[in-house]
Amino acid sequence: MELQADSGVQEEQSILPVANRKYKDTIFRMLFSDKKNLLSLYNALNRKNYSDCDQLEIVTLENAIYMSMKNDLAFILDLALFLWEHQSTYNPNIPLRDLMYIAKEYEKYIKEKGISLYSNRQQKIPAPQFIVFYNGNRKIGERMEHRLSDAYGTSSGEPALELKVLVININEGYNQKLMESCQILKEYAQYVSKVRTYKKTLSLNEAVEKAVEECIQEGILQEFLLANKAEVVAMSIFEYDREWEEEILRKEEFEAGKEMG
Repeated sequence: MELQADSGVQEEQSILPVANRKYKDTIFRMLFSDKKNLLSLYNALNRKNYSDCDQLEIVTLENAIYMSMKNDLAFILDLALFLWEHQSTYNPNIPLRDLMYIAKEYEKYIKEKGISLYSNRQQKIPAPQFIVFYNGNRKIGERMEHRLSDAYGTSSGEPALELKVLVININEGYNQKLMESCQILKEYAQYVSKVRTYKKTLSLNEAVEKAVEECIQEGILQEFLLANKAEVVAMSIFEYDREWEEEILRKEEFEAGKEMG
């Protein structure tokens, strides 16, 4: 792909876009929708050494956001179905959301493979794995687990239906071995850290612009940022503006809960 010269430098003018509600994607999903990056992260997580990106079958439900079911990346590899999501706010309800999402994924899989649920033979489906890549401001450890059974109003013994979601902290400074095994994830964490650092003293728009420019100069996500600079800036502004709004909402919910006793 041939890169064009940065017209902003020639005009000596920086146009800072404001938060735009049309941006429903995230930088994380944009980065790891690339099969090469996705396979790199898969290898790092599972200590594998796959090199053929064609082995990845992307099965993300692109219309899921309209069904109130969001999942950033879904793919099949090695007879397993992986559902990965990026979160910048803490959400213990992800197992229930993933349950709804995986049901749709299996419905789609069964239809595409022509599987009969009325056969007298056991039908095989890919085993699911659920992971959340978390980089919010709420302090959590390097890894934790959410369980569907935590949402049950009552429980006695082993739950008849369980779904486990592994939460991996990808803030800079956490899970160093994983970061060292996946360079693109490490650089993404560095970019996020820069935005948050500059946001403390600058407007959100200025913080994103400065983080992008500095990352390009330092070789952090350089190729990606040069090729997608305008979109990354606008998307980041929307993403962190939304993150701030969600933090305010959760504080209000917490205060309301305290008042109710």
